[in-house]
Amino acid sequence: MSANAGTLAHTAWKPKVNPWLIAFVVSLAAFMEVLDTSIANVALPHIAGNLGASSDESTWVLTSYLVSNAIVLPITGWLVSVMGRKRFFLICISLFTVSSLFCGIAPSLAILLLSRVIQGAGGGGLQPMAQAILADTFPPEKRGLAFSVYGVTAVVAPSIGPTLGGWITDNYTWRWIFLMNLPVGLLALFLVIKYVEDPPFLKRLTFKESKVDYVGFGFLAIGIAFLQIVLDKGQEDDWFGSHFIVTLSLISIVCLFFLVIWELRVKQPILDIRLFRNLNFATSSVMMFMVGAASFSTTVLMPQFLQSLLGYTAQSAGMVLSAAAIILLIELPLVGQLTGRIQARYLIAFGWAVLTIAMFFSTRRIDLEISFASATWLRIAQYVPIGFIFIPATMVAYLGLPQEKSNAVAGLINFVRNMGSSVGTSAVTTILARRAQVHQVMLASHTSFGDSSFRDSATALADRLGQSGVGRPDMQALTRIYDTVRNQASTLSYIDTFWMLGIAAGVMFFLTFLLRKNNPRGPRGQVVAH
Repeated sequence: MSANAGTLAHTAWKPKVNPWLIAFVVSLAAFMEVLDTSIANVALPHIAGNLGASSDESTWVLTSYLVSNAIVLPITGWLVSVMGRKRFFLICISLFTVSSLFCGIAPSLAILLLSRVIQGAGGGGLQPMAQAILADTFPPEKRGLAFSVYGVTAVVAPSIGPTLGGWITDNYTWRWIFLMNLPVGLLALFLVIKYVEDPPFLKRLTFKESKVDYVGFGFLAIGIAFLQIVLDKGQEDDWFGSHFIVTLSLISIVCLFFLVIWELRVKQPILDIRLFRNLNFATSSVMMFMVGAASFSTTVLMPQFLQSLLGYTAQSAGMVLSAAAIILLIELPLVGQLTGRIQARYLIAFGWAVLTIAMFFSTRRIDLEISFASATWLRIAQYVPIGFIFIPATMVAYLGLPQEKSNAVAGLINFVRNMGSSVGTSAVTTILARRAQVHQVMLASHTSFGDSSFRDSATALADRLGQSGVGRPDMQALTRIYDTVRNQASTLSYIDTFWMLGIAAGVMFFLTFLLRKNNPRGPRGQVVAH
């Protein structure tokens, strides 16, 4: 079907119920999945203690979910062509809901990990299907506003997840993190059956036509699974100092390399790599990768800084994140309305410009005396620009592509954003650890007794401690100085990390102008001739 034919088909077809009801229904399912991605992080110590597992073993609760999720995401387009979109969506909700029950009642870590793998597989289809359904349900002039509803699930849910997870585990039990999905999942299942329908222009392959690309799936599954494990365990195992990480990295690179070659040659690829030949899709994919990296890395950075260096509780640090999420809830519908009036690339450029400024501003404001209010406003400055990028970049991904490609586009866009989240989190964790070591060595070079200033400071501190009745004041003075040096080195490493995020955001600002002009009110964001 051509792009023009797809446009005419969309014009002729309209859903039987109010599109906003459909938007609520599909976003409910997606919100449940995205929230579950981040909500389990804070519960890991409780899970480990309750199931008799070590801290290292408990991290597989996250890794197992991310691996199966990452495998399913990019192939959702092919799965929809075989099963039909509504049926596939219902299967994903069912898998996610049932596996959530088994996660909540798991008697051992092994059962929990197996349940998480199934949960990740089911969850992998929820985000892209919600996005694809919204793209086909709403007319062009309302599509940006519809994506703002989806933006709540993809951008806001990760911010409130740690706060909600901390509150549940502190006041009840970690099992309710999973069990609370049951009523939401059952409600979503009922509403999807009742209100969601497949548009007529979606072509479903017959049994004879649906030839399974086993080779492509094998390369994809192994390559993505091993890559996700490397990203999740790399810093923990000292990256390429670990034989395990090196082996998995090499296998992943080889599999992904042959995956690209194979998928470009096969007639019915399981992964539609040819979409990346479209410049707008390729550029928006890079930007969505960076959106995932920037949003998740700062979601890790801020609470980690506040808890490890300033002594905040998990709930207090979560409140800093939640304030930005609340403002984003108000912002997203406004950005959605702007997409119907202003070219997408201008909104995206504005978002990256503000984010660049916010990251560089963070390097000036991060210190060991930052107040709760200042940290909250800093988080708002880092997170609010994401809304101006996420919605128009999502729209741009569909620009100029046939209507029947919606499912494949949604799957790949969500996949690259999720991989960006994994890469971003791994990158900032590694940068923090390595730069802290560098700064600690530099600062420690000034803490020698051969340095008269240091000797005088240490002696004065020991005298004050001795006068206060502290035992062994000389040793206590050196311990406190060491703690100060270590905290200062850690703070400087956070500053370095924000510098690097600022540079990356600046690069994205210039990349924005590779995007083609679009008519905000035209069909599918209609490309405007230069």
